[in-house]
Amino acid sequence: MGLDFTGRVAIVTGAGGGLGREHALALAARGAKVLVNDLGAAVDGSGHSVSAAQQVVDEIRAAGGEAMVNGASVTDFAAVQAMVQQAVDAWGRVDILVNNAGILRDKSFAKMSMQDFRLVVDVHLMGVAYCCKAVWPLMQAQQYGRILMTTSSTGLYGNFGQANYGAAKLAQVGMMQTLGIEGAKYGIHVNALAPTAATRMTEGLMPEGALEQLAPAAVVPAMLVLVHESAPTRTILCAGAGSFEAAHITLTQGIHLGTGAQVPEALAQRLQAVLAPEGQQVPDSGQAQAMHELAKAGSPMH
Repeated sequence: MGLDFTGRVAIVTGAGGGLGREHALALAARGAKVLVNDLGAAVDGSGHSVSAAQQVVDEIRAAGGEAMVNGASVTDFAAVQAMVQQAVDAWGRVDILVNNAGILRDKSFAKMSMQDFRLVVDVHLMGVAYCCKAVWPLMQAQQYGRILMTTSSTGLYGNFGQANYGAAKLAQVGMMQTLGIEGAKYGIHVNALAPTAATRMTEGLMPEGALEQLAPAAVVPAMLVLVHESAPTRTILCAGAGSFEAAHITLTQGIHLGTGAQVPEALAQRLQAVLAPEGQQVPDSGQAQAMHELAKAGSPMH
């Protein structure tokens, strides 16, 4: 088996069902010890029960694997820290963090309450930040770590009725980019997965025939590749129905117009040249934009 996780310790959040369950089962089947975290809430975040997560743990143990349950909410930093400590106390380390927990509060922005906006951001962004912060010093100390963000096509490309979800999901990508840079010297690789899968969170959004093809298990190969020791870093993989793609945030070649009173009008007239994709690049960091702009301006600082 090429992608082997023997001896690795993984935490998978939101692993009581859907994608998280498949992730946990796959990692365990390939040798990882898995902490199965799930608050056991409804899709909108209400309620609490560890029964679903316990079933996943039981399934892993029945197959001969090692797993334990945790019911922490990712929005509670103290509980997240205790969750990580639970894994360390039992298994001595944490190698892999799969940030999968999530909720939905879908409405058009005109009808969306700021409470629902904030709640989704708290789970999908602050929850991920808390989990990453809790494992970060461990991964730094052991000079190894694999962190996976679960982003979304909604964050990358937008989707009606999901301004809160989309904002949080693209924010995860921004976090991935910076943590990938900061983690490089410690052997910490950080990636993102944009899944298309039929789960509780997609019920009623697609026809039944399409949902059958979008089994959560079809997304798992991308997860395994992105958290394996051979994983790239700062990579966004899209996956669904057995297909795999990559998403890139690019910078076009653009044009240099200089400064002056007529630049706004000149920019408006030549906007298509700025938007033209030919020669676009995937920057190594945010600094690349400044260097690119200075180079076009003929700056001696470049």
